[in-house]
Amino acid sequence: MRPFVYDRATSVEEAIKAALALAKKPAGTAAAGPVNFLAGGTTLIDLMKLDVMRPERVIDINPLERAGRQGRIEASPQSLWLGGLVRMADVMRHPEVARDYPVIVQSLAFAASAQLRNMASLAGNVLQRTRCSYFRDTSWAACNKRDPGSGCAALDGVNRPHAVLGVSDHCIATYPGDFAQALIALDAKVEIAGVGGMRRIPFADLHRRPGDAPHIETVLQPGDLITGFEIPAAPWTRRSLYLKVRDRQSYEFALASAAVALDLAEGVVRGARIALGGVATVPWRAREAEAALAGKPLDEAAAKAAADAAFADATPRQHNAYKVPLGKATLARALMQAGSMEI
Repeated sequence: MRPFVYDRATSVEEAIKAALALAKKPAGTAAAGPVNFLAGGTTLIDLMKLDVMRPERVIDINPLERAGRQGRIEASPQSLWLGGLVRMADVMRHPEVARDYPVIVQSLAFAASAQLRNMASLAGNVLQRTRCSYFRDTSWAACNKRDPGSGCAALDGVNRPHAVLGVSDHCIATYPGDFAQALIALDAKVEIAGVGGMRRIPFADLHRRPGDAPHIETVLQPGDLITGFEIPAAPWTRRSLYLKVRDRQSYEFALASAAVALDLAEGVVRGARIALGGVATVPWRAREAEAALAGKPLDEAAAKAAADAAFADATPRQHNAYKVPLGKATLARALMQAGSMEI
């Protein structure tokens, strides 16, 4: 690990000011910028040890957990607020979230390990970086996400865990998280503090597809800090679930996953919210699948048709073509399980 300066912020304003102090320095290389915020540190510290991220300054924002709403869970009849510094384990244990938003609790329960869930923050979780081995191993020179313009070793390399949706000729790295799929399926908004004050955007707009600039992963600007997430209460939030398929039952990233939320009336789909994980470069909203279900009785045929629609534009490569049938089967199974839930 390279030397760095450690700072500790006691307010959002102080954190933003400290981050902006180095914002004009060159970015876009393996350092991913000269300054990084530290919450749980479960991703950042790993990547610093691997020499993938090389911040000159690390700003500890954990004191903000006790200031404002960053460390709070607030449930009301209208919405659910999850502070950015809330720990994953705390959300899992919250009875109202478990009752009214089960897809959120399940997406967190299937992630990481118990020890990591006790440390990791929600905001840090949605910003975690890919587990692509070519990105994390600096002995591979060709990685556009780590070193822009260097190429993508995964395109013709071992790409079994890589994405089939949202890919480009410059990057096929898979977005690794689980919680983000639940947020995007439930039309969450993300609150961001920045130099211009507070703003809220749809969570679906936070992450950027790789295109020709894979190293730019989100729309966040220098100094921006995620303060929390707001999820609207809706008819489909209780009939929701997260299904994750992986190589082993614990502490493993998804090969394919589906976050599903349904509004059913006498077995007919009045509304569907679907997000896919393990198969895409960003948290993936499957709107084509949602449209295929609208107004249809939820049965095996409808679930299969929706799954086919979700993967119609998939671009598999040599080793990850299995993700297309696996992803379809995962989504169809999740839909049928959601349909049979007792709420």
